[in-house]
Amino acid sequence: MADTVAWRPRAGEIPTQPGVYRFRSEKGRVLYVGKAKNLRSRLSNYFQPLPSLHERTRRMVLTARSVEWTVVASEFEALQLEYTWIKEFTPPFNVMFRDDKTYPFLAITLADDVPRVLVTRNRNLRGARYFGPYTKVWAIKETVDNLLKPFPMRSCSDSTYQRAERTGRPCLLGDIGKCAAPCVGRISKADHKAIALDFANFMAGNDQRYVGDLTRRMKAASAELDFESAARYRDQIQAMEAALSKTNVVLAEDVDADVFGIADDELAAAVQQFIVRGGRIRGVRSWVVDKELDVTLGELVETVLQNAYDPDDGQAGGEPPREVLVPALPDDAPELEQYLTGLRERAGRVAIRVAHRGEKAALAQTVTTNAKQALMLYKTRRSGDFVARSQALSDIQEALGMSDAPLRMECYDVSHLSGTNVVASMVVFEDGLPRKDQYRRFSIAETTDDTESIHQTLTRRLAYLREPEELVDDEGKRARFAYKPNLLIVDGGQPQVAAAQRALDEAGITGITLCGIAKRLEEIWLPDSDYPVILPRNSEALFLFQRIRDEAHRFAITYQRQRRRSDISSQLAEIPGLGPSRVRELLKHFGSVARLKRADAAAIAEVRGIGPALATAIVAALRPDAAAPADGTGADAPARPVS
Repeated sequence: MADTVAWRPRAGEIPTQPGVYRFRSEKGRVLYVGKAKNLRSRLSNYFQPLPSLHERTRRMVLTARSVEWTVVASEFEALQLEYTWIKEFTPPFNVMFRDDKTYPFLAITLADDVPRVLVTRNRNLRGARYFGPYTKVWAIKETVDNLLKPFPMRSCSDSTYQRAERTGRPCLLGDIGKCAAPCVGRISKADHKAIALDFANFMAGNDQRYVGDLTRRMKAASAELDFESAARYRDQIQAMEAALSKTNVVLAEDVDADVFGIADDELAAAVQQFIVRGGRIRGVRSWVVDKELDVTLGELVETVLQNAYDPDDGQAGGEPPREVLVPALPDDAPELEQYLTGLRERAGRVAIRVAHRGEKAALAQTVTTNAKQALMLYKTRRSGDFVARSQALSDIQEALGMSDAPLRMECYDVSHLSGTNVVASMVVFEDGLPRKDQYRRFSIAETTDDTESIHQTLTRRLAYLREPEELVDDEGKRARFAYKPNLLIVDGGQPQVAAAQRALDEAGITGITLCGIAKRLEEIWLPDSDYPVILPRNSEALFLFQRIRDEAHRFAITYQRQRRRSDISSQLAEIPGLGPSRVRELLKHFGSVARLKRADAAAIAEVRGIGPALATAIVAALRPDAAAPADGTGADAPARPVS
């Protein structure tokens, strides 16, 4: 028996946020739905050695062929989404979920002659209106108890109601004012049904109307000196607010919206759609599309919405809701709203919006997080596909006219901040995969521009190349940094490629293919070529070029930021009285080196442990021109205005 299943996802692919996961069979059926506070930690439990798993868990893992997950903002959202999917997919391995119990709902039996409010797990009551599900029975019972004060409707059982009718005596709830007692004729059945409808409307999200109405009544009674009635209205308002604090858990109950998140790069875009109905997530769609052209986010949103609601596509999301939340508005948003409104069978206009604050913005951020995770997973799995990597190397060999496939590729990138702290990076890919143990970084002391930086970097790197017989020393150890690459890649166009070629010529190195990748159009430039090599946008070759270029850029940026931090720390450490702890406090207070350099002495003196004299010394060290007025008038010079 194998240690674990062959289709196990890599641990690095699984996020560490809260979420919900689904195991699927070979035919795509959902076998199991679960939630997790930490998806990576939870899923790792399923991929332990098979003999150590519980029999039922081992049978589920062996039956499944894939696992997918959805990141959510909180554990509560994970619980709600887990329950929704269990009800939707009825997975066979979830039969014993929560000991065969279901979640409680609040039901109002509006079809009855005398409606009743109750907490139930039965979803088949005739003519009942349901609210929920809720996670705790005691919480919804407490909510009902609070709401019976402003909405005194029947909550007793049928037997209790019939006994009260026979005896002419109401139950305790009627005596304490939590039931209008239609059983003994204190209120007509029609008026009681009106109370039940108000109760249902309040639970459906029309809560502010009732709170506002009671507030007006309370103020009017107080103005007429009817303090008894005002106190009763006050108690009802407090009861409503207490109930609202327990039911306002995700979004308002009347919110119907589709929330889209998009994460994209030059070649692909991942789309995540959360379908929110009645304030709760009822479904999730996710897909990845190839980008043939470099389009803006607004243009991408327009294409996504058209495809998401395509009426001729059986896989589309169906009728659009009244509200669609997107990461950016397209230029022709009004026309797109009109188009989507025409697809609705029900009344109501579709509004396309960007959520900037509140709960909707938080949910939109969660959807975007899922989209970023989906794009990362797509790229990781694509680069990890042996067939795709082999095809990419073969296509690169053909496109660049190489005699052999580029089994070892090195890519170089230069990073700086306004000409300061210039650094360069070298990343290595072998067989289409990164070899991070062979990455190198270069600090460039003096340079004129990026082309000179590329020339210096390649000159220093090529000095370490060895002949094949020199790759192993006398002790049998392989010389590091000495292997000759098949392909050298520089980030840039013709000028950068020309500088790299000059370094190769000066070193007398031959047999290495050289090219550059320009970011704007993702074209490949060769030395002494007037025209670039254009690879298909969806080709595996361009995908590999992009990945190695992005890795070189990431590695260079990381080193450049480290240099900037150490540079400012070195400057500050030279100031008498400023130790490492105060340096950390300064950087933490201002958040960035740029803000610290712009700050005046008064602002710096506000930092804990920094006095006025030390603040003046810091300004003098970081901005010598600001240490004293340029005209030399000293303290008598007029103060400059602060913007």
